[in-house]
Amino acid sequence: MKRLAVYLNEARVGVLTDGDEPVFAYDAGWLADGAAYPLSRRLPLQSEPFSGRVVQVFFAGLLPEAEPRDRIASILGISAGNDFALLERIGGECAGAVSLLPEETPPPSSGGGRLRWLDETELATILEALPRQPLMAGEDGVRLSLAGAQLKLPVVLATAHPAAEPRVALPLDGTPSTHIIKPEPTRFPGLVANEVWCLALARRLGLEAAEARSRTIGQTPCLIVKRYDRQSAAGEPVRRLHQEDFCQAMGFPPARKYQQEGGPSLRDCFALIRDWSSAPVLDIVRLLDAVIFAALTGNADAHAKNHSFLYAGGTRRMAPLYDQVCTLAWPELSTSLSMKIGSAGTLAEVSPEHFKQLSAEARLGWPMVRERLANLCAKMIESIRRDEIPTAPETAGSGPANLILPRAERMLRLMKE
Repeated sequence: MKRLAVYLNEARVGVLTDGDEPVFAYDAGWLADGAAYPLSRRLPLQSEPFSGRVVQVFFAGLLPEAEPRDRIASILGISAGNDFALLERIGGECAGAVSLLPEETPPPSSGGGRLRWLDETELATILEALPRQPLMAGEDGVRLSLAGAQLKLPVVLATAHPAAEPRVALPLDGTPSTHIIKPEPTRFPGLVANEVWCLALARRLGLEAAEARSRTIGQTPCLIVKRYDRQSAAGEPVRRLHQEDFCQAMGFPPARKYQQEGGPSLRDCFALIRDWSSAPVLDIVRLLDAVIFAALTGNADAHAKNHSFLYAGGTRRMAPLYDQVCTLAWPELSTSLSMKIGSAGTLAEVSPEHFKQLSAEARLGWPMVRERLANLCAKMIESIRRDEIPTAPETAGSGPANLILPRAERMLRLMKE
């Protein structure tokens, strides 16, 4: 029976065993460590092993989804439905601090590991090949896994001095990546500029959000996102920070990340924060701000896997915002909300009344919700009118600002009526 050692950074925390159903058991050494913390809310620290669905849901949440998953499985010659086989082959560098390695393999590196430096031509060639070879599956020494259906590449970025363009390297043999490159899909022109702008707007409004910038590599616009689940200081090795997305924490598999398909609701998400966050009062406000921001920016795809907890320094706090896109920029995309706001099921419906309904459902004080909604609307309107987040030249006239401003103005007007 096959087994994979499960690590958080260099610390071995347990073993995942394949079989008729997956089994995970914590190592006695990890349980005895005073600084130990669980892999998941659904996998609390205990000596008895876990089996079945609770194990499958957490570990499946580390893997790619949809077409990238199918193509990786085809390249590796394994079944797309075999989570264990996929983790065995690509689970060396996942989201957060988790690494899965064959038991005889040395622990993952926390820095100073093997890197394969790439020149611009090599990097462009790799990105061009990603649709055919997601996450460079099958390449010697490359064992990368990231959840989601969009093509992406974990890399290491390093600069000789601040003015220089960063050099890019592939992390090999479990070396931690520092950034993620997401090439723009041809079917969604302007996606990179859209996401960079939305993340910059979030930060301008005072929300914690991932740092991102755009860069054209070869002929392809790319989003380069700094990993918030990595920690480094001058002269210190990069260290992974454990994270768990809301679906994993609540026991929902990736295939059920949308509420309309049986996935979590916003009421579930707020209840989760009350139960699991180390600072629930603060994180409830952060989630509320994220919901308001998604509604105002026309983001219909703000599902539960796009919210996570970050484990650091003995705490569990809501992670910075990521994957923030104004999906209204592409009329062919659904405007159905991933999680309803009150009774509102589409972007066009959302009004202050629906936020009032949400406040009742999620046990939030309506005066606090109303104040956050009004403040974010006002700040967003002011920021866009002052052009504080310049729109990329290639999207001028059709950029997210032109879609978002009327939404924020409408919401604020309805609040005053």
